Amino acid sequence: MNGASREALAAARERLDALTDSTSVDAAKLAEELAAVTALLDREVSLRRVLTDPAQAGEAKAELAARLLSGQVGGETADLVSGMVRSRWSQSRDLVDTLEELAATADLTAAQQAGALDDVEDELFRFGRIVASNPELRAALTNRSATASAKGELVRSLLGGKADGVTVRLIVRLVTRPRGRSLEAGLESLSKLAAARRDRMVAVVVSAVPLSDRQKQRLGAALASLYGRQMHLNLDVDPAVVGGISVRVGDEVIDGTIADRLEEAARRLAG
Repeated sequence: MNGASREALAAARERLDALTDSTSVDAAKLAEELAAVTALLDREVSLRRVLTDPAQAGEAKAELAARLLSGQVGGETADLVSGMVRSRWSQSRDLVDTLEELAATADLTAAQQAGALDDVEDELFRFGRIVASNPELRAALTNRSATASAKGELVRSLLGGKADGVTVRLIVRLVTRPRGRSLEAGLESLSKLAAARRDRMVAVVVSAVPLSDRQKQRLGAALASLYGRQMHLNLDVDPAVVGGISVRVGDEVIDGTIADRLEEAARRLAG
């Protein structure tokens, strides 16, 4: 996002935080309703354009949104969406992207309030690894000819009773409404949002053998010192790395594996 949309996104995040800070607001219900509005505006392109038309007065757009949502969602959701359409947006799609982010953030807030945020972070990562290692499962979850309900039921059958309800809801929404993203990109985005709830970054760590608790603590402390923020470690074991560890933080890779050093030595010999 750029320009006006960045400012509108920041304002929407602040409004959501103010809402979910109140103990009287059901964050999970808010997430469900925001997701429903996201689906509506993603589907109704002409309506989305009207609600983000810079030529229209903000108050008029807010009143239109309030009328459309009256009786369909709770007052908190309607007020939040009305406030969002008062803002200026660089592109109409940015409004929908922001609504989708707020829905996920509200669900993650519900997990945080229940003390389950760490579990949700780990489950999102683990599900991504399962999908990466199972081409048939990935194909089923991304099959454009399959119905959304069928893909949702597949996720529920895989995770029901094994993962937190927030994890299930987030992944079901992702596979049933991908909105042009790959499954991997969507899961990574959710992981970043989960980490952001605690002002943490995500480090994907791959090692040849499981790390001990002491090693995890030392690695987390070292990365926190390096990046100036607390780190959530997503840990994976891959015997192919031979030894050492590989760490990815965002687009940056810190590779200290033996396999990597062997490949580098082979490249030098070949050169």
